[in-house]
Amino acid sequence: MATRAEPSGLKLTASDAALIRGMVRRGDRHHDIAAFFGVNQGRVAEIKDGARFPGIPAADEGELPPKGPYMTPKVAWMENRLL
Repeated sequence: MATRAEPSGLKLTASDAALIRGMVRRGDRHHDIAAFFGVNQGRVAEIKDGARFPGIPAADEGELPPKGPYMTPKVAWMENRLL
């Protein structure tokens, strides 16, 4: 019988939800947003749809991180190995 993986321990906050809503409004891909926060795309969809953190407004454009795609942990690891 299969067992579940250990939880990552990563928790999204209300300020994260505001950034996520702003990134969705800007047109960022759910995949890129999820990668930025280290969560799966389902959490992004829950925030977008209002199932999580309802009533939190989207962050302003000037508060958002640069648009993805973002460097994956694997790419960062490989780049550091080559140094």
